[in-house]
Amino acid sequence: MSENTLRRGRPGYDQQGILDVAVAAFNEYGYDATSMGVLADRLGLSKSAIYHHFTSKDEILDRALDSALSALEGVLEQADASTGRAADRLDLVLRGAVHVLVERLPSVTLLLRVRGNTEVERLALARRRAFDKRVTALVSEAQAEGSLRSDLDASVVSRLTFGMINSIVEWYRPGGGEDADRIADDVVAVALDGLRMPTANRVEDLLG
Repeated sequence: MSENTLRRGRPGYDQQGILDVAVAAFNEYGYDATSMGVLADRLGLSKSAIYHHFTSKDEILDRALDSALSALEGVLEQADASTGRAADRLDLVLRGAVHVLVERLPSVTLLLRVRGNTEVERLALARRRAFDKRVTALVSEAQAEGSLRSDLDASVVSRLTFGMINSIVEWYRPGGGEDADRIADDVVAVALDGLRMPTANRVEDLLG
């Protein structure tokens, strides 16, 4: 069920509100260590009130991970719909991923900490791997068209680039000095400028 169709429950509490508090608790204590009792205390609700909205803790986790994954997958879909060069579409993916991390920081943080201990986590990891493969394919396409250096392994480029993007969850704080657009500019500059093939004018400059 998408976030737009979250059903309302008891007055003052809806699924999204409970989800936000639960994700914060999962990130603070760890998913396995966060019981429904802990969530109830944190929310000031009874456990039965939480079960009015969610059937289990796994369902809460599934909803949170889907929020992050669907947003990231949406970035790829937008890039695929573009008619530009592969390098330009990769630029869109990197910028879009930065925005997802900044705008959905808690749920993406939770996603990056998933280790596959439950079926929900294993399914989330499978979606992450599928996402990574599509990004790698896009890097390969950009290399084949001559937009990016071809002497580097596409999967390594993809891992290193998203390793940098994913590190945002470790240091970014909402309300800080940099917004998502500025961070995206910095990421693209660091990640892609060293990968782009030089233009004819740039080659002439280098040769003197």
